[in-house]
Amino acid sequence: MRLGVYTNLGYNDPIEWARQMKKIGCGSVIFPVDYTHDEKIIKAYVRAAKEYDLVIAEVGVWCNPISLNDGERISSIKRCKEQLRLADYVDANCCVNVAGSTGERWDGAYKDNFSEEAWYKTVKVIQEIIDDVQPKHTYYAIEPMPCMYPMNPDQYLDLIKCVDRERFAVHMDIFNWITDPNKYFFHEEFMEECFEKLGPYIKSCHIKDIALLKEATFQLKEITCGEGQICLEKYALLAEAYSSDMPMIIEHLSSKEEYIESMAYVRHRLETSGVSLI
Repeated sequence: MRLGVYTNLGYNDPIEWARQMKKIGCGSVIFPVDYTHDEKIIKAYVRAAKEYDLVIAEVGVWCNPISLNDGERISSIKRCKEQLRLADYVDANCCVNVAGSTGERWDGAYKDNFSEEAWYKTVKVIQEIIDDVQPKHTYYAIEPMPCMYPMNPDQYLDLIKCVDRERFAVHMDIFNWITDPNKYFFHEEFMEECFEKLGPYIKSCHIKDIALLKEATFQLKEITCGEGQICLEKYALLAEAYSSDMPMIIEHLSSKEEYIESMAYVRHRLETSGVSLI
């Protein structure tokens, strides 16, 4: 398995970028520039990644292709297509986005996110993106989110069936699906369900942790790996069973130092449990 971090450690050129990532223990990376950059720069990052044996796990999109705002929707769909072209060009495991939202915030929680219309738009826009780009080396994938489609592994399977495109796959963030007491307290069983149903389609994963807050209402908080209650070993072993090169990216920390510390902690913890890390 290949750990990575969702951060910029600070560098002056692609070789220094790759060297620093490898030095802290990365086996995979997020591609650090988008489609607007010069082709020479893009090629230089690809060469550096190959030189240091770093798998390009993801090209991120992070926009709202089903926005109700015409301008935002059009520009978002364009970005989805161009980032997918970039992902195919650099041979990334996947190009990842969220399904999109029906409100002002691109990744926000809204009632209409669960409407039939939102489902229809999600299916159609994914088909349009893949059909326009026709990727040969990568996949377009959706990251699970707490408050938009798809909400569980069965719904993701339904989405795969409805999209009906070979180059549509799964980006796994199991933590975004842990949203209720059952999934929290029995998260290992939920992990098994997710990988049993979606494992063959998964191209990249995020890894983090979750803690239950001591409040009267049920509240979960995303937290640094090791400070929560999720069995990270179980998650990693399930992922490794489907690919020995599976990327697993640490994200949502606030500083370079925190990412470096978290990488060392996660590597030690997973290696101790028998996970083979590249």
